[in-house]
Amino acid sequence: MATYLGTHGSKIQNYTTDPDNPNTGEVWYNETANTLKFQYPNTTGAWSTGGSLNTGRYTAADNIGTQTSALCATGQTPSYTANVENYNGSAWTEVNNVNTARSNAAGAGTTTSSLIAGGYAPGTAEEDATELYNGTNWTEVNDQNVARYGAAMGGADNTAALYAGGNGVPSGASAITELWNGTNWTEVNDLNTNRGNFAGAGISTAMIVFGGYSTPPAAYYDNTEQWNGTNWTEVNDLNTGRRILAGSGLYTSALAFGGETAPNADLANTEEWNGVSWVEVADIPAGRIGLGGAAASNTSALAFGGNPGYSTDTNEWNTGVPVGAWSTGGTMNTARSGSAGSSAGTQTASLVISGYSTTVVANVESYNGTNWTEITDVNTGRGSSAAGAGTTTSALFSGGDSGSPTTNTELWNGSNWTEVNNMNTSRRGLSGFGADNTAALAFGGNPNPSSVLTDTELWNGTNWTEVNNLNTGRSSMSGAGVSTAGIGFAGFNPGALTNTESWNGTNWTEVNDLNVGRNDMGGCGTYTDALGFGGVTPAGQFNSTEEWNGVSWTETSNLSTARNDMANVLGASVLGLCAGGSTGSATGATEEWSATSITTKTVSTD
Repeated sequence: MATYLGTHGSKIQNYTTDPDNPNTGEVWYNETANTLKFQYPNTTGAWSTGGSLNTGRYTAADNIGTQTSALCATGQTPSYTANVENYNGSAWTEVNNVNTARSNAAGAGTTTSSLIAGGYAPGTAEEDATELYNGTNWTEVNDQNVARYGAAMGGADNTAALYAGGNGVPSGASAITELWNGTNWTEVNDLNTNRGNFAGAGISTAMIVFGGYSTPPAAYYDNTEQWNGTNWTEVNDLNTGRRILAGSGLYTSALAFGGETAPNADLANTEEWNGVSWVEVADIPAGRIGLGGAAASNTSALAFGGNPGYSTDTNEWNTGVPVGAWSTGGTMNTARSGSAGSSAGTQTASLVISGYSTTVVANVESYNGTNWTEITDVNTGRGSSAAGAGTTTSALFSGGDSGSPTTNTELWNGSNWTEVNNMNTSRRGLSGFGADNTAALAFGGNPNPSSVLTDTELWNGTNWTEVNNLNTGRSSMSGAGVSTAGIGFAGFNPGALTNTESWNGTNWTEVNDLNVGRNDMGGCGTYTDALGFGGVTPAGQFNSTEEWNGVSWTETSNLSTARNDMANVLGASVLGLCAGGSTGSATGATEEWSATSITTKTVSTD
């Protein structure tokens, strides 16, 4: 039998108190408490951004494939479309169209062996047409017995599928179920509840359906039914009844997400089915209806398209994602918003520079990981988000608003601020980053309330030089990185943006968007590892945090206090910092981020 010594190469150590930094999986004995203890990192399920659809749409045929190999077929764009796209885990590619344009069709199978059936098409209303896909072309085959739309379908490939319920028969929502054997449809035992605009997951011999709607009388269903190859059986309901939702996965391992509980009451709710009951998990980034889904189980899934806005958004669901956590840090001496920060600082050595309290302040404070200390003021105080760069010993402060947008630049040497050569373009609401006061980048902003800028300027220690512009002009954006490699994200133009752009030292490139658009976010980190947090839209302030891994954004643990317009003060995302900002008025609150939170498990030896 394996022993702890044989597995870990050391014996269980005895301590009178718990060790400060035990290794993950290490077991120790606490003599005082008479207990064995060990730690493990907390994980969760989370949605992250994927590659956008080429054609935005809703009510597409879905449930074809997996998170890394899926099809999105037909739908409304807003016209009825025959368009089909293939997802490879990072990007969508247009492939051959179906023969009949339609919306509200159902799909099943894989990207090399699939089918779509039913739907709604102009001129013919309810569709009974069935088409098979072989990985290259779509072929019309034998029709369904009853034309319907808004049904649910499951199937492993294009030789065996189950199509249940739907709308359009004379009595309204239907309970009719049909089985496909690769050649023909055969009517089999009905659902227990007539419904349309619902979702399903599984294969022809083992399927689950959930949610939906019927009228008259109008009803939004939470009902869940399972198919065992012969009959439907009522099982435990969804927590939230809804229609026009998406579903994906298997009979024993499924997800339900999106939908609505009333007209225009769009949901972001996600629920996870474990074979027995539904559990609420992390929401999709934005509420929407008529979105599509694909998955092999409830641990790895895809959501795409939907309304409002004929969305192109794609989101990927994964479990086992490490959970970071915010904790309370020291409070600043002067509450403020719109400050600049030392963008390459650390959690134990950072600056917050100037900003707005009840008036513009010139105060500068330095953080040591515990407390904030007032140091030498800047020469010209300014609010409205000036750009900051550098560290506690070598920093730069530029732009902002000192009564009007300014080009002023000041350099910090660890003791004093010195006025140096100005920027080329006056602006406020800009963003910036840099490793120190010899190399920095400033970008975006606005010269007046009615316009935004794409302008980017590079600082070489002496002068600012105009370089290649952002693709999307905006103000009140955030960023992370150094002058040769960084990202800019979010902002206002007008309205809150999700756009993210990466900088390679020469050009800006559009990359995967944030999950939730907002402006005046906080940010910290690097080109490949960053955090974005807080922010504001007309709907209110945010406490949500997103983590960038160099490819996509993933929603993670929230700030304790919703706020916007905080300083960008850090060059790392593993140990991050959120300082100041506005909660409606200026705040001095500080929160510290740890990328991984830990649970300590105790085993009694009594």
